Amino acid sequence: MAGKKYAAAVAQIDTQRAYTLEEAIELVKKTAYAKFDETVELALQLNVDPRKADQMVRGTVVLPHGLGKTRRVAVIASGDKLKEAEAAGADVVGGEDVVNKIKEGWLDFDVLIATPDMMRLVGPLGRILGPRGLMPNPKVGTVTFDVTTAVKEAKAGKVDFRVDKTGGIHVPIGKVSFATEKLVENARAVIEAVIRAKPASAKGRYIKSAFCSSTMGPGIKLDVNALMTQAG
Repeated sequence: MAGKKYAAAVAQIDTQRAYTLEEAIELVKKTAYAKFDETVELALQLNVDPRKADQMVRGTVVLPHGLGKTRRVAVIASGDKLKEAEAAGADVVGGEDVVNKIKEGWLDFDVLIATPDMMRLVGPLGRILGPRGLMPNPKVGTVTFDVTTAVKEAKAGKVDFRVDKTGGIHVPIGKVSFATEKLVENARAVIEAVIRAKPASAKGRYIKSAFCSSTMGPGIKLDVNALMTQAG
């Protein structure tokens, strides 16, 4: 049945055409067929070589309209930073007790934030957290003494992006149930952040191609020239 639904979705798309962001998102919403509220994803193919250290593209962006889900945030800290994390709205707050829970297999959170002084305890958790994309990292603001900002941004819909070994970036920008305008604004925020993260050594056309899709739906090609123009 899913095969027929997917084929019906593809039939509504002109695969030879590159759509504007607004048109593509309207199509994503129109062709989504799953019974759950699918996530909408933006995929960008960059003209970089991630094997070269000076061409690694990585960064964070707070989506203006969030991701459409409540994110569970855990904080590993000590002293006054524990109270600060609680006041900021963290769901789980602790020190060595949280570290030990993670060692035992507890992973009931979406974002993990740690203060720099606790990284001596958190570091060994890399083999557990790393493969799941949950390891705190100073480059994306999850290793910091400013736990208030980190927690609030995580709750507000902060996402991090990192180019994969093929030069691709995949970032969720919300749910199919979002209004088109909100998805467009979230997508533009991501594109602008990726452009700001452009390595100085990257030459030629930076964004080679771009697609938008829902969890189960087909990819819809975006007009890269229009994207770059709108991003200013």
